[in-house]
Amino acid sequence: MLRIHSTPLLGRVSTLLSEPCKKICGNMSSGYTSGKKLRVLVDMDGVLADFEGGFLKKYRSRYPTEPYINLDDRRGFWVSSQYGRLRSDLCEKAISIWESKDFFIDLDPLPGGVKAVKEMAEMENTDVFICTSPIKHYHHCPHEKYAWVEKHLGHEFLEQVILTRDKTLITGDILIDDKPDILGVEAKPTWEHILFTACHNKHLTVNPSQRRLNSWSDDWRAILNSKRQ
Repeated sequence: MLRIHSTPLLGRVSTLLSEPCKKICGNMSSGYTSGKKLRVLVDMDGVLADFEGGFLKKYRSRYPTEPYINLDDRRGFWVSSQYGRLRSDLCEKAISIWESKDFFIDLDPLPGGVKAVKEMAEMENTDVFICTSPIKHYHHCPHEKYAWVEKHLGHEFLEQVILTRDKTLITGDILIDDKPDILGVEAKPTWEHILFTACHNKHLTVNPSQRRLNSWSDDWRAILNSKRQ
C-alpha cells in the first residue's frame, strides 16, 4: 500500500525532488552529449494515465444531476472549455474535479502504457522520461503525479520524472503526447511530437508530416527505431 505522509506538500516535493533531480540532469546531459542514446519523453495524463475516464467518473459522482459529455463526444484538449459551452458554470465545476485531492493518484493506467514504458527503459541506448505538466493549482497535483509513478512504475522511476509547464524547453528525440499543439518558449523543440490518440483528438486531421500512435498496442518500437537511423 502506498504510504502518504502528512508532511506539508512543498516540503514533501522538495525532499522528493532533490536527489532525483541531480540524477536526471546527469542522465540527460551525459546521454545526449554522447549521441548514442535515444531520449524518449512520455506524457502522463491521457497517455499513461486515463485522465478523461477518471474525470468523467468523478464528475458524474459529484454532480449526478448535471449534464455531462460522453467520451465519444469529447472535442478539444481542454475539458473545461467544452463543459463551459454546455453551460457557463460547468466550466468551474469541471476544473474542481482535477483540483481535488486524490484525482491524479486515482487515475487508472491506460491499457499497455505501463508495460510499454518499462520495456522502453530496458532497451539498449534508450533513456525514457515521464514528461508531464502539473496544474497551477499545486496543492495536490505534483505530489500525486510522483505517487502515481511510484505506484505503477516503481520507486526507481521517480528519477525519470520531469515536471514542467513548458515541454519545448526539454531536450529529447521523441515526445509522445496527446495534446495536438504543444507551444512554448522554443519555437522549434528538439523532439518530434508523436500524437497519442485520445477521445478528444481522434477526429483531428493532422499534418501529413506528423505521426500518430493510436494506442500502446500499436508498434511504438518502430517509431523509436526510426529515430535511430
